[in-house]
Amino acid sequence: MPIETGPRGLSPRRRRPLLLCVLAATTVSAVALTGCGADSDSGVKRSSSSPPKERKSDTKVLWMGDSIAGAEGPALRAALTAAGVEFENASSDGGGTVVNGDRMSRQLAKTTWKELKKNIAAFRPNVIAYQITTYDWGTRQQQRASYEKFAKAARDAGAELVIVSAPPFKVDDFYKKYESAIKSAPEVAEEVAEAGGGGVRFLDSARLWGTDSGAAKALRAPDGIHSCQQGSAAFAKWLGGELGKRYGFAPAPPEEWAEGSWTDDERFTKLGCK
Repeated sequence: MPIETGPRGLSPRRRRPLLLCVLAATTVSAVALTGCGADSDSGVKRSSSSPPKERKSDTKVLWMGDSIAGAEGPALRAALTAAGVEFENASSDGGGTVVNGDRMSRQLAKTTWKELKKNIAAFRPNVIAYQITTYDWGTRQQQRASYEKFAKAARDAGAELVIVSAPPFKVDDFYKKYESAIKSAPEVAEEVAEAGGGGVRFLDSARLWGTDSGAAKALRAPDGIHSCQQGSAAFAKWLGGELGKRYGFAPAPPEEWAEGSWTDDERFTKLGCK
């Protein structure tokens, strides 16, 4: 999904409240998120008593998806790098799907499969994490065949496939006719994971976001689709924790990465994040 331009992004005085929002966003309480994103000079101050720990992991994560995954990428890179995990962002704005469905999704998928082959050869990941895109259009049969093909490609590359459901997003006029495919994609992905014999896993991000894109805990940007810094950081903390449990590394605490330079990534400015 193309990212539209908007006002300038996170200002220096907004960085301290961000850490507090990350910690609040990983609870299930929408009430706890009420103050996230509001201008304030209050917040959590870093402790100067000890430097961040040096961490090292054998995990190498290739991150894939569309521009929603792209907006989550800067925070995810910061969180996983702080945990000693090698990370490569292979998300694609306006594409990223692996589903060979209708004519448009097939065209997009053709590019994704081509790039996947290159990224596997260059980066050699042992975990391929794919967030279901807003373009995973097709019948349930087409989705299943595509996810099974993806799982085999990961297995052949010596990697495990982790499929993450997309966050709730605004289904506007563009997406309306694809609503049934958007709904079925995570259901099919979960079925493929259950039948995959351990080589493919499914993570339901509704545990973090909920299912209502308009709810406070969904942390959507002004466009109702992508996330701003607060949402991206909350997602990075959640996914880092989930991957850490499965692949044996200790996630770095948000105090070590949540207020880093990644918050100035230009995509947040284009999204109109404040």
